[in-house]
Amino acid sequence: MRTEEMLLNVGPQHPSTHGVFRLILRIDGEIIREAQPRIGYLHRGTEKLAEDLTYNQIIPYTDRMDYLNAMNNNHAVVLAVEKLMELEVPERAEYLRVIVTELNRVASHLVWFGTYLLDIGALSPFLYAFKDREKIVELFNELCGARLTYNYMRVGGVKWDAPESWLEKVMDLITYLRQQHQVYMDLVGGNEIFQARVKGVGRYDAGTAVEYGLSGVNLRCTGVKRDLRRDRPYSIYDRFDFDVPVATDGDCQDRFFLRMEEILQSLRIVEQAVEGIPDGPTMAKISRVIRPPAGEVYSAVENPRGELGVHLVSRGKDKPWRLHWKRPSFSNLQILPQLLEGENMANLIAILGAVDIVLGDVDA
Repeated sequence: MRTEEMLLNVGPQHPSTHGVFRLILRIDGEIIREAQPRIGYLHRGTEKLAEDLTYNQIIPYTDRMDYLNAMNNNHAVVLAVEKLMELEVPERAEYLRVIVTELNRVASHLVWFGTYLLDIGALSPFLYAFKDREKIVELFNELCGARLTYNYMRVGGVKWDAPESWLEKVMDLITYLRQQHQVYMDLVGGNEIFQARVKGVGRYDAGTAVEYGLSGVNLRCTGVKRDLRRDRPYSIYDRFDFDVPVATDGDCQDRFFLRMEEILQSLRIVEQAVEGIPDGPTMAKISRVIRPPAGEVYSAVENPRGELGVHLVSRGKDKPWRLHWKRPSFSNLQILPQLLEGENMANLIAILGAVDIVLGDVDA
């Protein structure tokens, strides 16, 4: 059958309707011949703005780089400053940081789970996921007075201690979310229609993943067992017992099951942290005006989408001379043309969603 190629614009689109990501497809019938991602629609100049902000003033900007992952973004920048200053953070603050970052990882994966299934045609998982994510958001609201942009961490500790009975509520939530996890898997994991949409789709191998600089689940789905919490432990992650799940097929189905397993591992870490959290202060004794010594440092955390790094250069003043982010979504985005070329249009959404790109994290 003779067909003519055509260009198809997918987007600009974004879950918040801003229109920050455009995908230009050259299609021949139902087959994608070429895919060209277009980014930059949401470039807010966070790195340049940081040069005119004090170190604690930078933290609210990190909240907005990835609305699903504000706690981990806070953690990345304060760790870089503390590493440059060789600052010792109080034990209780370190435990609180681990608790909130892992809960934020669970909340992020729940949003991904619900919206991914919604994109490929299932409504019920979205309702389950957002109902349960709301319980985490309510705890964060009680802790720091915000539901999305938390601004909770500070250089030297955290903004304030957990309120009375907050940790008991966290433990109750862990029990509940473990039960709900089984509900998610019963609802979706063995569903034949879901498996037909994702099994063998969007496949790549470990060599390709490394060449593209992928990280997080997008790397671990190819058998590469790399997780910064285990391989380059930061904060107090070396004190906790948890597994780093990996898979070997490198397809959309593997990426789904790995993220679902990571929810259980995060709950396991939170449970250990709550049980072991000591009493004591939540802020180190430091000057109100933070002036790290001159020098440069690179610090990275394992966020829900992969390696989030901060390259910080100080000239000994109260503001950084230079701050650069290594953003996991920016690296993960680069493999899209290879994944989509030659694919059927029916697999487009399944592949896009499984890569799990947050556009604010791309264009920060």
